[in-house]
Amino acid sequence: MKFFFPDSQDMVSPTYDFINDEYSPFRVRQRDDKYAHEVLSPPPYDGILVSKAIVDGSIKGAGKYSMPQRERLYRLGVKNYFRLPDGVASLGDCGAFNYIDEELPPYTVDEVLDFYEGCGFDAGISIDHIIFGYAPDVSDADAKPAWTERRQVSLRYAEKFLAGVESRGRRIEPVGSAQGWSPASYADSVQRLQDMGYKRIALGGMVPLKTNEILACLQSIDEVRAPRTELHLLGITRVTSMEEFARLGVTSFDSTSPFKQAFMDDRDNYHTSDGTFPAIRVQQSDGNPALKRRILSGAVCQNTVKAAERECLKQLRKFDSGASSVETVLSALAEYERLVDPSKKTRIPGYQRTLEAKPWKSCRCELCQKHGIEIVIFRGTERNKSRGFHNLSVLSARMHDIAIRPSAEER
Repeated sequence: MKFFFPDSQDMVSPTYDFINDEYSPFRVRQRDDKYAHEVLSPPPYDGILVSKAIVDGSIKGAGKYSMPQRERLYRLGVKNYFRLPDGVASLGDCGAFNYIDEELPPYTVDEVLDFYEGCGFDAGISIDHIIFGYAPDVSDADAKPAWTERRQVSLRYAEKFLAGVESRGRRIEPVGSAQGWSPASYADSVQRLQDMGYKRIALGGMVPLKTNEILACLQSIDEVRAPRTELHLLGITRVTSMEEFARLGVTSFDSTSPFKQAFMDDRDNYHTSDGTFPAIRVQQSDGNPALKRRILSGAVCQNTVKAAERECLKQLRKFDSGASSVETVLSALAEYERLVDPSKKTRIPGYQRTLEAKPWKSCRCELCQKHGIEIVIFRGTERNKSRGFHNLSVLSARMHDIAIRPSAEER
């Protein structure tokens, strides 16, 4: 099972000073900062996925790339821009969620192929249009007109896309995009894409679906799927079901979930092979608007807050070296938590679980080995992204360990 990481210009600075929370004055981001595949070995994914909408923008406005970054990507190509090592593939797509509210996709086939070929992608996904909704028992004849039209739009673009790839000398591997609202409609889309000549098909629009609904679609698809057809799940991470997904023809998927959970989830911030732990929040006192308001209102003294913040970090680092106890650290964290926002529910029980388990001590990834307890401290982008990169490595290792088991019928 191959894992692709969707790019959003996420990097970490190898020279960041965690003790003083500051960057090197000589740092040049694009030159000095590193992608996940440059700080972890082996790379924590099999490939990267880059969307045209992220690079070039779409109906919603400019993408996440600055003009110099965009020009550099086109000039260097995706492999050199991302400094990809051998074995890490590149996959392009259109970023359909960026134009989900439009009647039609905002790109032409030639524009998309120019992007894929101009950047030197290994493979590219055909233009598609996401369908709003899931109704497993609704036939084509009874479906909402917008659903049937979006599915037909995706198929028409797929046919033109494949013809464009062939006419240009097949410089990329074409990946057809299948959309649907039910197991039957997804299966029909896959069948029609296969009839066109696609051997690799991406299943889009499944992000909102429950796992049993995804499995129902895959089971229907499997009835029409040719033995050599490979399926890619767009935006799906369901680790506990990946073995069954693989048995039903899924060979790859992409997701940002493990990365984003490092700093967007309320509890599951640090991943291990058999569970997750909450990161320990020591918020920067000078970067917290709510805390600033409390200080300005006189509810809390700024000097007291600063001292409590420093004490938390001091005790955490002493704990990492064996010079402080769990109880001492928790006491410091509880005091700072009370000062920052006494109205919120305490996180101390979760912190206790993390500190007692010390998961960063047993992790062999380069980031945990280098940063120690800093990687489980929820505080600023460098720690949070480093923890996110660690999570990617955990997911990648789990995916590579998947054993594809035969179905009951096959046995």
